[in-house]
Amino acid sequence: MTLLLCTTAALPLPLAQAAGTPAPYGFAPDARPVTGATGAADAEPLTPGTEYKSSLPGTGEIHYRLDLDATSDVYVSVTAVPAADSTRYAGDGVKVSVRDAAGRSCSQDTETFGVVRSPRPIAAWGAREASAKRPRCASAGTYDVIVERAGTAESAPDSWDLELFATSEPPRRQTGETSAPEAWDSASPALLAGDGERREGGSGFASAVTVGQGVWTADIEPGRTLFYQVPLDWGRQLYATAELGSSNSGDGYAVGALDLSLYNPVRGFVDDASANYDGSRKAAELEPLPPVAYENRYAGPDRLRAMRFAGSYYLVVHLAAEVAERYGEGPFELTLRVREEGTAQAGPDYAGESEPRGVFRVSAGEREAAAGGAAGTGGGGDAAMTLLAVSGIGAGTLVLVVLGVWMVVARRGVGAG
Repeated sequence: MTLLLCTTAALPLPLAQAAGTPAPYGFAPDARPVTGATGAADAEPLTPGTEYKSSLPGTGEIHYRLDLDATSDVYVSVTAVPAADSTRYAGDGVKVSVRDAAGRSCSQDTETFGVVRSPRPIAAWGAREASAKRPRCASAGTYDVIVERAGTAESAPDSWDLELFATSEPPRRQTGETSAPEAWDSASPALLAGDGERREGGSGFASAVTVGQGVWTADIEPGRTLFYQVPLDWGRQLYATAELGSSNSGDGYAVGALDLSLYNPVRGFVDDASANYDGSRKAAELEPLPPVAYENRYAGPDRLRAMRFAGSYYLVVHLAAEVAERYGEGPFELTLRVREEGTAQAGPDYAGESEPRGVFRVSAGEREAAAGGAAGTGGGGDAAMTLLAVSGIGAGTLVLVVLGVWMVVARRGVGAG
């Protein structure tokens, strides 16, 4: 709501982005403020279907609370956003744990910056799965979500902004297979050819721009992160490659210059790929992943288990700030090649509805946007803000109307279905 009230302050932001300044992370406009507690006893609750904004101190852990039933699986994604001018090391990252009331572990995930040490949004996720295989986490009650920094003694003790997103998944009406699919096509298909269609990415998960099978192009500046969402049905298989165009100026070698990350519909990390840059055209290509299936949750490797939902998957592209030191501020040409294989299948027979509603389905509107019929849910919001700033319109009523539409559209970008 703060963004809606501070209309004139919000206007210059798209103009600064157009001038080449790396865009800040685009938090969900309706994210609720929440403060992480120093202990479980004072933790504030997280409600599935709701987005939150918080902060993580440089040292120590913070706590949030989940009040859960005995049947639903619940996931919490934590997106950490370091300052653009901060110093990062390969081992720096964020760690998310979920524990029951007795302090016993239900899940733990740590994501780091790795070889791409440029400050950028990264997300880790936690889960409470109501499974007979883990009875200590299958009971109703209060669960503790713990967020802390991962790093070394050299890590800077600066605070990071956080975006938290909680999602619930209902149980199936009848128990089905409890093992992962044993065979799937792990060969990489030929890359899609062509010059591509312009599709500028969003600045966060909530403003991610919808794309589908095809070749998509955009401009990207060093230090910037672009977000895209790909609607993926049950039974469908995703392949993606990000390419950075060549440069006629500068020289040298930028390690981990381009990063392509994949997140699932609950914003859980799936996999990533990176590419070094020496001024010639380079590509980061995701390794083949299995078709989307409920039973993937029983697989061994994390990257396979994460392909457990239908819905919007997120392709997140980052260009390291170091590229500017060797090849200038850009912008650079980005080409995203997306391919889908496999036959769409019926999903599980859920005994209830998810929160947010429809997050594990693909709607007709999303299919149309993915095919190029619209600029995408989040992308429309970014475009509206840019148009408003460039035109210099400052009248209060019109500003409120446009920003109100932007907020509604952005909300639909999360879990539309």
